[in-house]
Amino acid sequence: MNAAGAPSAPDPALASFLDKWRGRWPEWPIAEVFVPPPHRQAALAWATLLQELTDAAWGGRDARPGEAKLAWWQEELQGWSAGMRRHPLALALQRLPAPWAALAQAVPALAESRTRAHDASQALALLQPFAEAAAQAEAALFDMRPAPEALALSLLYLRLAHHPDDAVPVRWSLDHGDGARAAWARELHDRLRAQRAARPRGIWLRLSQARLRQPDPAQPLSPPRALWSAWRGAIARG
Repeated sequence: MNAAGAPSAPDPALASFLDKWRGRWPEWPIAEVFVPPPHRQAALAWATLLQELTDAAWGGRDARPGEAKLAWWQEELQGWSAGMRRHPLALALQRLPAPWAALAQAVPALAESRTRAHDASQALALLQPFAEAAAQAEAALFDMRPAPEALALSLLYLRLAHHPDDAVPVRWSLDHGDGARAAWARELHDRLRAQRAARPRGIWLRLSQARLRQPDPAQPLSPPRALWSAWRGAIARG
């Protein structure tokens, strides 16, 4: 609030990063109505942080720029635990009571997950250290039970949708040839369907699951499907 009592204008740099995430999830204004109002800003910022980290881990043909960015993020998250901040996302997240230092320690494991997995078990195992730490942070942010496997599967969906190079495990390529990507999408869909988590993770689970039923899993859902999927995620209990 400003001195006159009117809402303060959003920070332009923070808004720019949040808009990057909204660009990939244009159905979110429909889905977020199921997120409790006190958690909506943090949910948006948290999802944006995960996008920034996974884009760095899996984006581009050359891993080195992403590795440098993740090293920066490791220092940044460590600073959040000490009350320091540089990145605009810290305006929405840093003061919240989450284990930022533990998340920082897990960032190198996210970098290592760029390695192409042999099968589904290895794909999950490569993500496990980061997913465990991120799930603890998510649980603290949203007063929910940690759901590390659900979070890891959500991240594998993001990789397939937005960074498909090396996203499909070797076994699926050997078994399915040109249909490997579609087969891996079906596998992720079925695994996501079996997961349960409280809001907002439960909503992201169902949105991701619904997108995986489409020919292009990166494409947003229609408004009716987004509303139905978000509602299903909202009523689930983790």
